[in-house]
Amino acid sequence: MGGLGAPEIILIIIAILLLFGGKKIPELMRGLGKGVKEFKDAQNGESNTSTTEEKPKA
Repeated sequence: MGGLGAPEIILIIIAILLLFGGKKIPELMRGLGKGVKEFKDAQNGESNTSTTEEKPKA
């Protein structure tokens, strides 16, 4: 009881496509990714600075 099989996953994907449309899904996934990253940063106690910023060379 409980496991998701291939038919269930396919049905969920089809339902998401019908609800949001193909053009909106990448935007939703991008937002979800940013939210997960912010959550992980908050758990680690990091500040709100970007990890791609370069530190000044000494």
